[in-house]
Amino acid sequence: MNVLPCSIHTLKGLYEISGVEVGQHYYWQIGGFQVHAQVLITSWVVIAILLGSITIAIRNPQTIPTDGQNFFEYVIEFIRDLSKTQIGEDYGSWVPFIGTLFLFIFVSNWSGALLPWKIIQLPHGELAVPTNDINTTVALALPTLVAYFYAGLTKKGLGYFGKYIQPTPILLPINILEDFTKPLSLRFRLFGNILADELVVVVLVSLVPSVVPIPVMFLGLFTSGIQALIFATLAAAYIGESMEGHH
Repeated sequence: MNVLPCSIHTLKGLYEISGVEVGQHYYWQIGGFQVHAQVLITSWVVIAILLGSITIAIRNPQTIPTDGQNFFEYVIEFIRDLSKTQIGEDYGSWVPFIGTLFLFIFVSNWSGALLPWKIIQLPHGELAVPTNDINTTVALALPTLVAYFYAGLTKKGLGYFGKYIQPTPILLPINILEDFTKPLSLRFRLFGNILADELVVVVLVSLVPSVVPIPVMFLGLFTSGIQALIFATLAAAYIGESMEGHH
């Protein structure tokens, strides 16, 4: 008799927890929606950097590549090799998706170390690297989940769902839970590492401001690049697993 009231009370508690915020945030009210302006602005800047760099580098392709063209060809080759290693022979159609994830996360992470976001004043809060906000990491993880199921269904049809009862139907709940926890682990891994990196930098710079900044900045650039590589590699590995079978 008390199940329904308890369930409603639990859902209400979860809703209240979801409204908890760390720090100050700036929102835009668009229609009936609240848009996280800090994330949106910095994401637009990152997208503009990517589009502008690519346009300048390849707007006039040369038979003998220029430095910019040669650099982007190397990046594309790197992403192609990464996709092929993790996905297998059917990697070709997934290169744009994996490449977009890698480049957006890479430039976003590096922007936290190279761009002085904090000099831009907002009515509330301050601008920060996009991947330092869990809204961004969730937005990156959800398409990965969709791609995971799409790849499996495209490759195997409805027979794809047979993996959930392998090796025994008893494991059905665990196999389902495993698939849906993959994007959860992706978003928290990226968010946690970038947030921790920025917190460490802030603490060290505040303690030893005249010595630490430059070495710590280079360390931040290195770890930021590694996090982008890990996210793209795991996304490609999940897609490859979906196409090959349950491991």
